[in-house]
This record gives sequence, C-alpha cells and structure tokens, in this order.
Amino acid sequence: MVIPGDLILVGHIVGAYGVHGWIRIQPYSAHAGALLQAKTWWLGKPELHDVDVRSVKLHSGDVVAQLMGVADRDAAEKLKGTTVQVARSRFPTLEADEFYWIDLMGLSVENQQGVNLGQVVKVMEYGAHPILQVADSEQKRQEILIPFVAQFIQAVDQTAQKIIVDWEADY
Repeated sequence: MVIPGDLILVGHIVGAYGVHGWIRIQPYSAHAGALLQAKTWWLGKPELHDVDVRSVKLHSGDVVAQLMGVADRDAAEKLKGTTVQVARSRFPTLEADEFYWIDLMGLSVENQQGVNLGQVVKVMEYGAHPILQVADSEQKRQEILIPFVAQFIQAVDQTAQKIIVDWEADY
C-alpha cells in the first residue's frame, strides 16, 4: 500500500449513524468539500489505511457516510474517534480567488512596502471572517493577527509562496 504524501486531516468519526454501518464524521471545515467529493479516505485506526467511500452526504452539520467493509452498527461504532484524512490532490477545485487554509500555511507575508512580517502559522475562524496568525521566524516581533479580507489582503501568490498585505509592521 502506497500512502499519499499529501494527506490532510479533514475530520474524525464521532460514532455510528443508523443500523446499517453508516458513520458520522465531524468535519474540520464548514464546507466539508473534501469529505463529500473524495472517493477514498484514509483512516487512522487501527493503523493508517485507505477505505473506499460507498456513499456520503451532509446531515445536520455533520457528514454521514457508508464505507466499504463497514456493514453494521457495531463495526461503525468501533471506528469512533478515528481520524479521517484525504489526499490534498483530491480536494475540489476552487475559484481563482478562493483558498484552502492548508494552502496558506507557511506562506510568507509582506506588506506593501516590502517588509517581511513573517509566515502564516495558523488560520482561525472568528465568525465574520478568517484571521491569519503570522509569526516572525526571527522572533523580532510578536505574532500578528491579520483579518483575511480584501481590505487587508492585496494578493496571494501561491507560486511565489507569498501574501501581500496592507498592514504595517507595528500594528
């Protein structure tokens, strides 16, 4: 078995759903697109292995799915707590101005004057909009929190591994 090098943790199994082997997954994304579209998931229990998805749908904020080899409620319950990963290459394609948070991690952040503010270490959701947590690798400054909105984000260049922001170093 060849394990893809681009696996991304997308959720975990929270229990059984019904009596026919369906499972309930708590997605780590509000949209759960990777879980809904990928035909193969990688489960972390008992050891990392792939499993084919027979059927999947949204249900009350969670994702419910039927997996090959999980035939009844007992088998589904045994998977409770298992992590679910999907190969990044299997994520749905986004529009030109959309980004998966995982793709923003590690990008350098510069302001319009060319000052390097650090690298994105985390993307957090705070209701109205996401926030970039930027840390200076040289430890010259404290972490910076930058709202991920058009007012402050001027450009995201994944090829150059850089985000240009309208933000001052001393904010």
